[in-house]
Amino acid sequence: MLNRRHIRIKVMQTLYAFDGGESDDFKKDERFLLQSLDHMYDLHLLMLSLLIEVQKRAEDYQEKSQRKILATQEEKNPNKKFINNQVLQILREDRALQIEIENRKMDYWYLDFEYVDIIFKSILESTLYKDYMTNTVSDFKEDKHFIMDVFSEIIAPNEKLYDYIEDKKLTWLDDLPVVNTGILKLLRKLKKENKANYFTPKLFKDTEDKEFATTLFKKSVLNKSKFNQEVAAKTTNWDADRIASLDAILLQMAICEFQKFPSIPVKVTINEYIDIAKEYSTPKSSFFINGILDKIVKEYKENGELNKIGRGLM
Repeated sequence: MLNRRHIRIKVMQTLYAFDGGESDDFKKDERFLLQSLDHMYDLHLLMLSLLIEVQKRAEDYQEKSQRKILATQEEKNPNKKFINNQVLQILREDRALQIEIENRKMDYWYLDFEYVDIIFKSILESTLYKDYMTNTVSDFKEDKHFIMDVFSEIIAPNEKLYDYIEDKKLTWLDDLPVVNTGILKLLRKLKKENKANYFTPKLFKDTEDKEFATTLFKKSVLNKSKFNQEVAAKTTNWDADRIASLDAILLQMAICEFQKFPSIPVKVTINEYIDIAKEYSTPKSSFFINGILDKIVKEYKENGELNKIGRGLM
């Protein structure tokens, strides 16, 4: 579920919040990092369960409309295309997903049903819905594209839902775009014959990725002064206070990867931190970070200090 980019971002956020020195007891901050990563999985479950609850809300809405004393002909014989959407049915019938939601106590929408109503009403009022409901039948491909469009155009950008998620857990604020993108990828690749545990992937691809998270955090903290000295040597014309604190952290992490992770190619490290800087730091940060890292790599190569294993890792 998580890739190395997501892990680097989480380490960066933890280092930014931590802002301690090598002598500090950072065990609690390491726990915070792992919990923060784990909470991304909770958010993943929450957003998927929202789709399930919206489908249930649509079902309830149609049943109540049918029971009206003065129900119209359309209400008596409603178009059930949305309720019968094959993707929503797969989600609702996914037992592994239901077990995960129950075990992690992510059934928030039972109490916070008003947000389900907000999304349901937004769907009903949308052109997407009206176009989709022009007939009563559809194939799996149409059902899938409709749910993907609903998720990306109605659910993901909804400001009230965004505020709700922020209130629930502060770390989810930065996680939401990552989680939403991950769900869209799952929906895009979904097939009619859904594989077991498809919507409940492992948080980490393997134990190596989890170790990467904790090791990158610890070694960045333990070598903070040393890494900062290297940066200072390459920025003699810069006042240290002028370097954005987030840029300093990204440089520490990148140097840490140069020195402590021999299997990670230099180009991968540089490209990753340039992209993260573009997304999270100042407009000029990516150019600054690229320039500093380029100088450091050239010096390492000249001094034979770039310890990388395998072909193509330089």
